[in-house]
Amino acid sequence: MSADLMMQSIARLVPHGARVLDLGCGDGALLAYLQAQRGCTGYGIEIADANVLACVKRGVDVMQINLDQGLALFDDASFDVVLQIDTLQHLRNAEVMLRETARVGRIGIVAFPNFAHWPNRLSVLRGRMPVTQRLPYQWYDTPNIRVGTFADFAQLARKNALRVLDAYGLQNGRELRFLPNARAATAVFKLQRMQGL
Repeated sequence: MSADLMMQSIARLVPHGARVLDLGCGDGALLAYLQAQRGCTGYGIEIADANVLACVKRGVDVMQINLDQGLALFDDASFDVVLQIDTLQHLRNAEVMLRETARVGRIGIVAFPNFAHWPNRLSVLRGRMPVTQRLPYQWYDTPNIRVGTFADFAQLARKNALRVLDAYGLQNGRELRFLPNARAATAVFKLQRMQGL
């Protein structure tokens, strides 16, 4: 799936004019798109020097912070939306950062490669770790420190008292709501903290 199609799908979940925090924002393309197309404001968080420079060149406000250290510098509900797009699988403290995403933002949007997608299952059945467009690395050189599935994440959200507002899979630019755990290479969740927590 092209990055543009994924970006458009994610952007539809973000309210117009929202104040956004993009965790692991990469080169800032999504935040720049949200600013231009949806009138959003906000910041990116990124650790890699080259990506920080790319954000600055795009006109995206960025802070160079290691997400493994948490989001303690932000108050509760500081942002309308906190994005974790292709970030979760790189974090050592994924569960903590999921809770922090829901604390700092009124809404959290998380997207990650769905390891339960049928081609991945087929690779594992053949005795090999999958190498696909969505998971393009060999097992020994992947930057991903964990893999997860659509169903795993739904369970993790429940465990952490997060209400799923929307959930679907993305495959070849299409949003899939029927059997996304098996049919989609990317899992997408929109969530928030349950009231009173």
